[in-house]
Amino acid sequence: MPTVMFVCTQNLCRSPMAEVLFKKWLVRHNVPGDWKVISSGTWVRGEVALSASILGALEQTGIDLSGHRSQSITTELLDASDLVLCMTRFHKEALHAEFPSQAGRIRMLSEMFGERYDVRDVNAITSSECLRVADELITFIDAAGAQIVQLLQG
Repeated sequence: MPTVMFVCTQNLCRSPMAEVLFKKWLVRHNVPGDWKVISSGTWVRGEVALSASILGALEQTGIDLSGHRSQSITTELLDASDLVLCMTRFHKEALHAEFPSQAGRIRMLSEMFGERYDVRDVNAITSSECLRVADELITFIDAAGAQIVQLLQG
């Protein structure tokens, strides 16, 4: 079972949205097989849920994160992941430094479609900022989905 993990800082906006969007992409494109798609953060302070206002805003885009609780990246999660897709260069560099044996599996999401572009962090997690990031991630997942599948299905 291919396992993809999306990583951001707090696992409260970018990576959980990417997780949901990639799951939807797999279904929409009838990708065969069982896939596991997860998300985590490099700097998580306990299991935190998103606010009701953000959940409501994201529902407008078809993203349901009502059951999401932030989780910190761990060695176990990395070991279980075939591909780790980071939102920024900083995440990728930090994970390469902390987990050098996993470096071959760690990339930036934007690298999957031939770019090196950071998905900007949401400093104050507001509804409008999350919607902006959601639009960006929809574009990125659509651009990268086939490459991710091809890479993991060989």
